[in-house]
Amino acid sequence: MALKGKRYRAEAEKTNDELVDLAVAIDRIKSFSSAKFDQTVECVLHLGIDPKHADQLIRGSISLPHGIGKKKKVVAFCDDSQIEEAKAAGAIEAGCDELVKKITDGWLDFDVAIASPRVMGKVGKLGRVLGPQGKMPSPKNGTITAKLVEAVAEFVAGKVEFRNDSGGNVHVIVGKQSFEKEKLIDNTNAFVAHIKKIKPASSKGTYIKKMSMSATMSPSVIVNV
Repeated sequence: MALKGKRYRAEAEKTNDELVDLAVAIDRIKSFSSAKFDQTVECVLHLGIDPKHADQLIRGSISLPHGIGKKKKVVAFCDDSQIEEAKAAGAIEAGCDELVKKITDGWLDFDVAIASPRVMGKVGKLGRVLGPQGKMPSPKNGTITAKLVEAVAEFVAGKVEFRNDSGGNVHVIVGKQSFEKEKLIDNTNAFVAHIKKIKPASSKGTYIKKMSMSATMSPSVIVNV
């Protein structure tokens, strides 16, 4: 494993694995300067779920109050009648047959794929390609929807998807290091509240076991949930 730089190690010493309130955690994240670019801030929740049970999986999407500071590249699988509207809403590509072929041929330069239910019969064949990439449209995260144009606009603006990993952790981007402190707090609280709201009924015991915040190239800070 590569050694961390002196500045990173100095910043890590500031955290000392101390449990702090969210406002303090954000202050520390914003104080870190181990990178010379506007770092992305991420929130990670370790949940008391069993990922081996389908009824305990956590997956979805959320529009955070202040966005995430980055627009996403969105494609839209839709009928010809919706192509122009989807592109006007921000989709970089829209359509069905030609778009399916383009992706089948290897093009994957986009972040999110949204599909109308009417064309999923054709889009379904892309499961082997888009599934491993985490880009396959799904009703669970709002990327298969009859309100296609509205969904395109939301995801282009920064609506974020999330899903638990095999360890029961859920990661989500909550903004940029340059964001005002209050905006990062609002975004983080909105995400945590949403995760609490969708707690699986079959999940027993402590639901949110641990919460941490970090920036792209900075140490994590453990947050008091």
